[in-house]
Amino acid sequence: MYKKILLAADGSENSLRAAREAATIAFLVKDCKIEVVYVADYSKSKSAILHSQGKEELELSRREKLHQVEKELQSQHIAYEVKILHGEPGPAIVEYANKENFDLVIIGSRGLNSFQEMMLGSVSHKVMKRVNCPALIVK
Repeated sequence: MYKKILLAADGSENSLRAAREAATIAFLVKDCKIEVVYVADYSKSKSAILHSQGKEELELSRREKLHQVEKELQSQHIAYEVKILHGEPGPAIVEYANKENFDLVIIGSRGLNSFQEMMLGSVSHKVMKRVNCPALIVK
């Protein structure tokens, strides 16, 4: 069963829905642990660094984005850990998931239509195509 779950989260409503699904799955599996992964996007990091007062404030603002996700997991008494990665979200999640041998990857979807997905790309789509383990997109 799924003992080691990667939950990709960015603080959005979609990632909160994904957290609820991850908690439901983890609740059913004894000794299951969720690793919540947040990717600090390089393209947005420069602006965030310039507007922050320091490294601690920047780290705190990133953790605040995950507050609701953490609250959801805590309310279900689920063991979890938060990991902040740096890079482009899709490739960073895929690389980390494949390197750390997760049993399941869970990620929220923004619900792009096929044209938007073709033009913009979708983190969830990139992850689904490239991870080596089962993956769940939560709409």
